Amino acid sequence: MSQRTLQRPAAPAGSDDRRLGLALVVIVACYAMVGIDATVVNVALPTIQDALDFSPTSLSWVFNAYTLTSGGLFLLGGRMGDVLGRRRVLMTGVAVFTLASVLAGLAGSGPWLIAARALQGAGAAMVTPNSLAMIATTFPEGPARNRALSIYSAFGGAGLSLGLLLGGVLTDVADWRWIFYVNVPLGIAIVAAAGRVLPRPARLPGRFDAPGAVLSTAGLTSGVYGFIRAAEQGWSDAGTVAALVAGVVLLAGFAVNEARHTHAVFPLRLLASRNRAFAYTLAGLVPATLFGTFFFLTEYFQDVLRYSPLRAGLAFLPMTLAMFATVRTLPRVLPRTGVRPVIVVGATLALAATAVLTRIDAGTVYLTGVLPALLLIGLGAGMCFMPLNVAVLTGVPGRDSGAATGMLQTLQWGGGSVGLAVLVTASDTAAGDPLAGLTRAFVAAGAFAVVAVGIAAFGLTRPRAGVADEPAPVPARAA
Repeated sequence: MSQRTLQRPAAPAGSDDRRLGLALVVIVACYAMVGIDATVVNVALPTIQDALDFSPTSLSWVFNAYTLTSGGLFLLGGRMGDVLGRRRVLMTGVAVFTLASVLAGLAGSGPWLIAARALQGAGAAMVTPNSLAMIATTFPEGPARNRALSIYSAFGGAGLSLGLLLGGVLTDVADWRWIFYVNVPLGIAIVAAAGRVLPRPARLPGRFDAPGAVLSTAGLTSGVYGFIRAAEQGWSDAGTVAALVAGVVLLAGFAVNEARHTHAVFPLRLLASRNRAFAYTLAGLVPATLFGTFFFLTEYFQDVLRYSPLRAGLAFLPMTLAMFATVRTLPRVLPRTGVRPVIVVGATLALAATAVLTRIDAGTVYLTGVLPALLLIGLGAGMCFMPLNVAVLTGVPGRDSGAATGMLQTLQWGGGSVGLAVLVTASDTAAGDPLAGLTRAFVAAGAFAVVAVGIAAFGLTRPRAGVADEPAPVPARAA
């Protein structure tokens, strides 16, 4: 009788790929959910105003409460993931976001809805930086990470414009409350799946930087509020000036604290990489160009062209498709070109889009006057956001990935707030002439794009994607 050696069956060759694929699905779902919610309320605002008796001024806080809270807490949320565990903080953020969505859907008054939107922003501040950090720690640097980032960027960018479409569909077909309720089954599914498929990265040993957390949160919140208030009350308003000055003072104190603290919320060593430092700058400039453009195009579709909410959402669909197609091809391009030429071309396309939009008026035909600009925006955004993610994450040690992505998200949302405030100010200089105001807003957006092209062309260096431009980091000590 022959002797048989009992062996444990080997894992299928594709099991690791399947595990990583499932993890990426959950991570992307988190980011897409937050991205959709950032814009889903836009086309529903007139209906919400009628339902809850908002004044024109207070209505803006349905959007601003979300932006203000998330913008002020992104950096803290990212560092919480490093210290407390990214999977834990990510799942907590999704749970908070889901609960806040239920409360927003049940809102019986304006203050109730604004408070629920602020709670959604707090959940988003835990979800967004940690979802991107999970990619940095789950996928090895190089082609695997670039492919994951392309999918992440595609669905994140698509979420912003799909939010406009989804908001239009739900507002027209059902009720505005469903723009919040739709998050509930997705949030429950994500929390259930995350514990099973997401890896549990090691926690960062050491103390939490409480002074840095307080200074960064207070400074960023004050600064974002200042820019939001500037868009509503003007740059000379006493409250605007006070908020902006307070933000500068608090952030200066934050920088001093970070330089001295051993376990900083944002380690200043992350700025030692030239490419990363300039990528952070571009992470603020590109949204300053594009987010305000979204806002004014939404107004143009509904107020000038008299589109319904659903039709306005559908009008943005070609931009989404162009962005999605672009970021899906970039993993094959970046290893040959590096990030610099791709970002330069992307920023140039965004500049070209703003030039096209300066020519629109009440008689503009969508197919010939607006669609080309939307396609340019989709191509340009796709060629900027995904390579910027690569530039920021290249060479970042796992212990700092939450801090690195928290700063990235802070600058993106902060840049969007600054850009919108500047575009609104430019628009207001054309008192009594809405179309002239649109033109001036798009000219201001083009100015941001010009600066972005210059920084991308002369600031970024030429390392290949996935190759660090700094020495390999020293591994973190074991806990």
